[in-house]
Amino acid sequence: MNRERFQSITNRYLKLRIAVLGDYCLDRYLEIDPSKQETSIETGLPVHNVVNVRPQPGGAGTIVNNLAALGIREILPIGFAGEDGEGSELRAALEKVPGVRLDSFVKTRERRTFTYCKPLIVEKGKPPVELNRLDSKNWTTTPAAVEEALIRGLDHVSGSVDAIIILDQVDKPDTGVVTGRVLEAVGQFAAKHPQVHVLADSRRGLSGYPAVIFKMNSSELAALTGAREPYDIESAGKAALGLARKNGRPVFISLAAQGLLGVDADGTTCHLPALPLRGEIDVVGAGDAVSANLATALAAGASLAEALELANTAASIVIHKLGTTGTANVNEIASLLGY
Repeated sequence: MNRERFQSITNRYLKLRIAVLGDYCLDRYLEIDPSKQETSIETGLPVHNVVNVRPQPGGAGTIVNNLAALGIREILPIGFAGEDGEGSELRAALEKVPGVRLDSFVKTRERRTFTYCKPLIVEKGKPPVELNRLDSKNWTTTPAAVEEALIRGLDHVSGSVDAIIILDQVDKPDTGVVTGRVLEAVGQFAAKHPQVHVLADSRRGLSGYPAVIFKMNSSELAALTGAREPYDIESAGKAALGLARKNGRPVFISLAAQGLLGVDADGTTCHLPALPLRGEIDVVGAGDAVSANLATALAAGASLAEALELANTAASIVIHKLGTTGTANVNEIASLLGY
């Protein structure tokens, strides 16, 4: 890809409408100043004094942040938040993201807001250090009324989007947004609108998912295909090709330090090694940056190889942003590509 082609693809981002269906959470960063040391009189335990609180959308919200950084014209979140303080913070954070419309975002008393509370030791001149995280999740089955509202949200964007990105972030099946019923609706949508690029990623793997674009890591590929790890590039490509031909859609595999691999149903295969490290890294959010850039580039008319190059570059930018779940904008990607 040359400079002209890069500009041609990324200029189309400004016209795209992309929906993000998945588990939205609140990333609440608590910045702790270790110089303000105290000991609790009551317990005798050290006190961590929080000097700044940074709330930002996490989970599927991280994908939203990446889409906004790319300049997408309209971003349509499909998910839910509870009627609680964290839900108010999450909605407020999403409303501040350029291009976001919350018409299909569900507010419900039947769920609590998925929250990652991240205490950080912050010292001047040093990288932030994250302490043990405090998570708030739902452990019961998502109520039918919430599922129906999510499916209505999917129907609402039907026929008007260029891509849909799906992120299943929960550990226990059917406790989040991407339940079995919602997946059925996704399958119907994908079959009815084959021109829309529907990309799915799930931390529990993509077994049982409809025929959409699969994005996964090598362990998830092994679990889905029954193959053995570790993969070399050739064997990963063969396993991915079987899935791509079955779905009639591309398959993308993250191979960690070995980079990204993409395979299309016609047998087109492209592997890009990870870019060299340029300092300390934090891999949190890299996968979401890859998903956002792959779906966006494909919706803008990029080839398999071009989409991989853009996503690989974005991931390299994100992992070098410490103390936050970072994003990569078009100018940053252009600079790292030498454009």
